[in-house]
Amino acid sequence: MMEKILEVKAFCKKKVWEKLENQVDGIKDYLQAASAKGSAAHEVEENIWRMVLAMGYQALGWFLAQQGAGDVGETMVLENQQAVKKLEQQKQRTYRSIFGTYELSRYVYGSREGQKIEFVPLDTRLKLPAGEYSYVLQEWSQMLAVESPYKKVSDVLEKMLALNIPVDSLERINREMSEAVAQYRVDKPIPPKAEEGELLVSGGDGKGVPIRHARDKARIYDHRRQTGPKPDRKRMAIVGTAYSVDRYIRTPESVVEALFRKPDVEQATKPDRPRPQHKQVFAQLTQAHGGVEIKATAVVFNWMNQQLTQRDADNTKAHIVLMDGQPSLWEAAQEHFSGDRIEILDLLHATPRLWDAAAIFHHDDAAKLAFIYQRILRILRGEVSLVIRGLRQMATKGAISAAKRKDLEKICGYLAKNKHRMQYDKYLAAGYPIASGVLEGACRHFVKDRMERAGMRWSIDGAQSMLDLRSTYLNGDWEDFVKYRIKREEDKLYPYAQIIDDVPWPISA
Repeated sequence: MMEKILEVKAFCKKKVWEKLENQVDGIKDYLQAASAKGSAAHEVEENIWRMVLAMGYQALGWFLAQQGAGDVGETMVLENQQAVKKLEQQKQRTYRSIFGTYELSRYVYGSREGQKIEFVPLDTRLKLPAGEYSYVLQEWSQMLAVESPYKKVSDVLEKMLALNIPVDSLERINREMSEAVAQYRVDKPIPPKAEEGELLVSGGDGKGVPIRHARDKARIYDHRRQTGPKPDRKRMAIVGTAYSVDRYIRTPESVVEALFRKPDVEQATKPDRPRPQHKQVFAQLTQAHGGVEIKATAVVFNWMNQQLTQRDADNTKAHIVLMDGQPSLWEAAQEHFSGDRIEILDLLHATPRLWDAAAIFHHDDAAKLAFIYQRILRILRGEVSLVIRGLRQMATKGAISAAKRKDLEKICGYLAKNKHRMQYDKYLAAGYPIASGVLEGACRHFVKDRMERAGMRWSIDGAQSMLDLRSTYLNGDWEDFVKYRIKREEDKLYPYAQIIDDVPWPISA
């Protein structure tokens, strides 16, 4: 520890500029030698990078040392008129940057030794973070962490920056950064009206997140054979999305053609499909706070309702709710959405039922495809009741087992239950979306691709922190969020920052 402190202080005494110039000359000498030798480009590239990091460490160290120890006088009067004095003993703190680690020794102000520290001039001047890791290192590490496992992030940072950041430190940074997400969502401006599409679309879905064994149980409990729901192994994350999009009028025939076209067959004319605008995703796990259970479904659907009401304050857009057939999700929409809405069953959750029905009556793929083609086309033309009736008649006339009859009745029951959400002929004519590819993609990429990798187990709090931070990244808000969070933390940590601007600062010689 002491060596690091001395190293930072020594930056003031050494001829740092000469050392930096020598490092630049060292790069020149290295390049000339590598050029004459014909070194491999990748070796030269990596060696230059290491030398640049060394220069960065010297440069930042010089800057920190120039700020001195923050001696701004024997006493200070804070903005709340509280008088504090400079304590005799300097306090040390660690600052871990992208270039390396520094130990800073600085004066602190308070009433007396052993009491609360009221003011740290150096920290205030430099706007240092609450923890050891710099804001830049926090941001870079979490930009990696929202996409990759923590261990992988640790390995990458060690390879690229020669920094050893333990996994538990990366997890702690993630939790600390995520604490600002909820308020950021509240304060974030709504999208400009001119950039919105004609329709507002929302939808919810659920994805399981693998959860660690309870802390009061041995790991062997994870190995029990279990059937049915596994609430102690997986917790359902409810994912919501909201976006706007322009109308896109199609025919049933064009939709069927797109579904059955082989990947290697070129389209005669590619449709100019409108793109979703300002897509926002949000995920929540059911959690307990202060002995009160916070239901994930209620949180997510309330968030979607807020999105819709804020983005269509004058209620001029059609609101489409596009989801699968899970009853609890539609019940949540009924309970939490305040305005009028058009409910649509995702077509891609109806088609698997038709595959199941085809397998009951046919064995070869050609017959199955013909069976499915005819019924999808009829469903898209608004003939759901006729399709249901036809399936039941086939079961009556055909020689199928009792088990298959039961399976077919489940299929017909699903279609009948959702028939009022399957008026696809009207939806297509109005230009509404009928498949929730945006939501399905969000769930798969948002939750599964990060949270369900091999061997992963999450705590409830750790999983929610990752979901919060990852949603901010996927929503395209990362840069704004980072600035927002830093400003928010600075305001909290340094309420007397104005004082620093009003006193002469003792820059080191």
